Amino acid sequence: MSDEKKTVITISREFGSGGRLIGRRLAEKLNVPYYDKELLDRIAEESGFSREMIEGAEKRAKNSFLYSLASAMGTGESGPESLSLNERFFLAQFDTIRKLAEEEGSCVIVGRCADYILRDLPYATNVFIYAEEADKIKRAIEEYGVPEESVKKLMKDTDKARANYYAYHTGRKWGDPVNYHISLDSGYLEVEDIVDLIIDYTRKKISRTSTLWDD
Repeated sequence: MSDEKKTVITISREFGSGGRLIGRRLAEKLNVPYYDKELLDRIAEESGFSREMIEGAEKRAKNSFLYSLASAMGTGESGPESLSLNERFFLAQFDTIRKLAEEEGSCVIVGRCADYILRDLPYATNVFIYAEEADKIKRAIEEYGVPEESVKKLMKDTDKARANYYAYHTGRKWGDPVNYHISLDSGYLEVEDIVDLIIDYTRKKISRTSTLWDD
């Protein structure tokens, strides 16, 4: 498949912003594969690591110091075997996401530092979804089923883990607009409107990129 026909959209999101729902609806509307939790199975299959081990890596990043310490502790050997488990998980994730984008064509990928991993691909559009706290709390309680008494802590812990994980492996600040093509506050638009906006932006971006290739 030529690059001009590919459309890869990555979705990074704050907890409670509806980013996962937006990503799934994007994939449905574009009729392309959707990778979120499904990506873990793919990484596990291709790397030999268990899904649970990979999934736990990001959650452990709630404490940036402990995560960095664990990531810095290799085996003492040389070569790939000297890497820590956290680093091996990330490399497996990196390889799988690159393979999906380069070999399988169009898709929507949620999370997993996909925006950074695919940052050099002209047909990739990187999106960050955020929202005001009140809107995120409301969605988390009503749509995710999170108990009201624990929603703020879960929101804080989840986003902290994502930010620490992203910072450690990319050297960038999670949520910083310069790392994405478009950032959207999901509290002011319906999901369908957000999806249409992202699709319109993506098509115009790809059209402009294709023109630059032809120059």
